[in-house]
Amino acid sequence: MDFSIFKEKVRGRFRLDLNSYKENQLKRRLDALMVKLKLNTADYYGFFKLLAADRSAYLEFLDTLTINVSEFFRDKAMFEYLENTILPVLISKSRTLRIWSAACSNGAEPYSIAIILEDITPCRRHSIEGSDIDRNILKTAAAGCYSEEQVRNVGEPRLKKYFKTDGGSYYINENIKKQVGFRQHDLLIAPYGAGYNLIICRNVTIYFTREAQEKINNKFYRALETGGVLFIGASEMIFNYHELGFEKLSTCFYRKK
Repeated sequence: MDFSIFKEKVRGRFRLDLNSYKENQLKRRLDALMVKLKLNTADYYGFFKLLAADRSAYLEFLDTLTINVSEFFRDKAMFEYLENTILPVLISKSRTLRIWSAACSNGAEPYSIAIILEDITPCRRHSIEGSDIDRNILKTAAAGCYSEEQVRNVGEPRLKKYFKTDGGSYYINENIKKQVGFRQHDLLIAPYGAGYNLIICRNVTIYFTREAQEKINNKFYRALETGGVLFIGASEMIFNYHELGFEKLSTCFYRKK
């Protein structure tokens, strides 16, 4: 079984579209996993059989596809722009916001949004969703427990207000935790919702092909309300944003016209 057939088998069995990942990066990561699983890196038939038969191997496979690295207020300047410029405009047009943190990893990102909104619109409830393809990392997100490194960008006042510490771990408080809902979602093949005021998807699509990136950005466009904003990673760009119907507000921020 060659790699192209392996990808088709994975799509048929697990509904995962590996053709949308950049192939060289994908093969390097899968080769490392196959070595870890004591498989020959050319044995895609054996690899597929193992994934189909062994749940733990399949979960490791999912972990390999996802880059579960996230922290609170990652790229502080961008979150300051979000807090001071983007969100006030959105709130001026809609009393309650609908927000989606796509590929949210450990939940630090949607919780960061919930903290900002609690500060600037206290006692007002917004709809905040976090989604990821990896069910295991979603369990971590729902638990709301973080290391000192993961909260390093949280200012001292917010750290005291929204976290409790225990044995070197930082736990998000229940008031913030209950404001965020988590669900499993595959950006490549699952349907998208609609009516969002803000979608955050950061440092994810860089692992996909240009064609897949354009499909995802087009779906984000359709999922946003008119005037809604897409917030992407500092290492990402939407080259054809005019064609998609966006206007660029600033680095990382695109508004649906």
